[in-house]
Amino acid sequence: MEDIEAIAVLQDPVRRRLYEYVVAQGREVGRNEAAEAAGVARTLAAHHLDRLTGAGLLESGSRRLSGRSGPGAGRPAKVYTRARGERSVSLPARDYRTAAELLAEAAEQAGLDAGLCAAARRRGEALRGSAGPCGGLEEAMETLAARGYEPYAADGAVRMRNCPFHAVAESFPPLVCGMNLALLEGLLGVEGPVRARMDARPGECCVVVEASKNNDD
Repeated sequence: MEDIEAIAVLQDPVRRRLYEYVVAQGREVGRNEAAEAAGVARTLAAHHLDRLTGAGLLESGSRRLSGRSGPGAGRPAKVYTRARGERSVSLPARDYRTAAELLAEAAEQAGLDAGLCAAARRRGEALRGSAGPCGGLEEAMETLAARGYEPYAADGAVRMRNCPFHAVAESFPPLVCGMNLALLEGLLGVEGPVRARMDARPGECCVVVEASKNNDD
């Protein structure tokens, strides 16, 4: 019931815009910034941000947005980031996470990493269908966004704030991260202008997408 109630909070269009903006930044966001982005008054933004926090969708804290400290630095402001937990709703109740963890455990113990990666690469190719390899980083961002990876541009590459397999990857990182890389190789193509490679960062997807070396200037 808690997950259903939390997701229901996002039905309000202003609240949803505020949530999506905070999530997309990948950092702490103050009330003024969020209000401006959503096109609403600060007081209304504060109300909705606190509702999102109360529902467990955001986490809040306080810091001086000026970056200064000491006398004259101003009072700390309330800031918001995405909550670390995840929410899901299934009616009737299903427990796919346990099934995924059991399958991952069996695959790891049996040394089936190569077979799993091969299957993941085939699935990525099937998702791409008859289309050729991804044509560039902008196209890669669109493709990754459609799969829930929350991509963003950084230093000439594409990184991803979300891992769709996060819950299982936490328990079986080498196995699941290798599977994820293979899936994206199949989805984006391995002989086109972009390539996927492993480059894990805390709190983000373990894969980065960048221009292929044979396409560099």
